[in-house]
Amino acid sequence: MRTRDRSAVRRAAHSNGRRMTTLEDHMLAIPHARAIGMTLVRHDAEGSVVRVPYAEHLVGDPDTGVIHGGVLTALLDNTCGIAVRPPGGDAEGYAIATLDLRIDYMGSAEPHRDIFAEAVCYKRTRNIAFVRASAYQHSPDEPIATCVAAFMLGTRSEPRPTEPPPGPGPADRTVP
Repeated sequence: MRTRDRSAVRRAAHSNGRRMTTLEDHMLAIPHARAIGMTLVRHDAEGSVVRVPYAEHLVGDPDTGVIHGGVLTALLDNTCGIAVRPPGGDAEGYAIATLDLRIDYMGSAEPHRDIFAEAVCYKRTRNIAFVRASAYQHSPDEPIATCVAAFMLGTRSEPRPTEPPPGPGPADRTVP
């Protein structure tokens, strides 16, 4: 993303003048997160909270004005991914990948209200992190969706080399 474009995104996402963190920059570099207006509300040792503001282009049912379920899926997946990352760490140097994401939708979001997601990483092994999250509007005690997720830690951020591995290949084997 060009520097000028990133600056415009930062200004649009945070009109309160707050300085962007590396994690916020990382989240805004994700095209779908930027498109639906995700903003990081909190990220600390207790977990993460992300907000999606109500917007007409996110509506899934024009008759009711209810936000599309895909917005909730993206919000929960991104919030869980943020909760996996260590607070104050470098987002670019900590690659992860979603392994599993299970969502229970409990009801429609109210039209014309922002949606929040709160996530907590409750178990971390050397290679996998496990997260619980809920999406809500009024209170975390009144979720509109909940999820559990698993993330692979330390995934490669660059393509693997295309060189064949050392040792004999199929062409090098002799058949008796």
